[in-house]
Amino acid sequence: MLSYERFSYVYDRLMEDAPYDEWAKLVMNERKAGKVLDLGCGTGECSIRLAEAGYDVTAVDLSEHMLSVAQEKAIASKLPIQFIQQDMRELETGDLYDVVTIFCDSLNYVTDREGVQSVLNRAFTHLKPGGVLLFDVHSLYKMDHLFIGQTFADNQEDVSYIWHSFAGEESGAVEHELSFFLENEDGLYERFDEIHLQRTFEIDEYITWLSYSGFTALSITADFTEEEPFDSAERIFFKAFKPQKG
Repeated sequence: MLSYERFSYVYDRLMEDAPYDEWAKLVMNERKAGKVLDLGCGTGECSIRLAEAGYDVTAVDLSEHMLSVAQEKAIASKLPIQFIQQDMRELETGDLYDVVTIFCDSLNYVTDREGVQSVLNRAFTHLKPGGVLLFDVHSLYKMDHLFIGQTFADNQEDVSYIWHSFAGEESGAVEHELSFFLENEDGLYERFDEIHLQRTFEIDEYITWLSYSGFTALSITADFTEEEPFDSAERIFFKAFKPQKG
């Protein structure tokens, strides 16, 4: 289980350049209105954008601390988002949705094949007939060439971080070691550390798992474009539909 207790409070600072508008547009391009289930919602940036656009949003995350930050934002913006703390491998909301999303490589935090299949099964169960699942994952190219062996760092006025990425024990896995230096109320800097494990799989494996779950009419693209995945693509996007009844 990931520890986000303190990480959640600087997460938005680290992700301030993330393309949340682009993720939200993927939903808007598929459905002009309806009920959206946002899995792995983090601090709620996509959920909030969708709610502001008029969607009925339910947001799920494993971390109560991430959800706390997300809920504070929703309250401040007077948005009626329902937040649920759950493991998406065991998802059960008691409702059906027009769209299920797993954006911002959240599925890469499920690091075993059985777990990924469970997430896709639960997503299928929670979709209305004709509903659509949208998700993205890191490519194997990104894991092997842009993460493993790399160090990232940033130094801002009240928070700094150093981020090392190492090869995981299994193929397609990366271990991220992050050290944060956060200014406290006394003007002193406190250090805290996080270890995050991500794993991705071959595109063909995701296709097989989606088929096993019952999805049809699959579309696969790369890097927020309409292009099919290419060798140096960094992010792979999947769109899959639950068949209509009959």
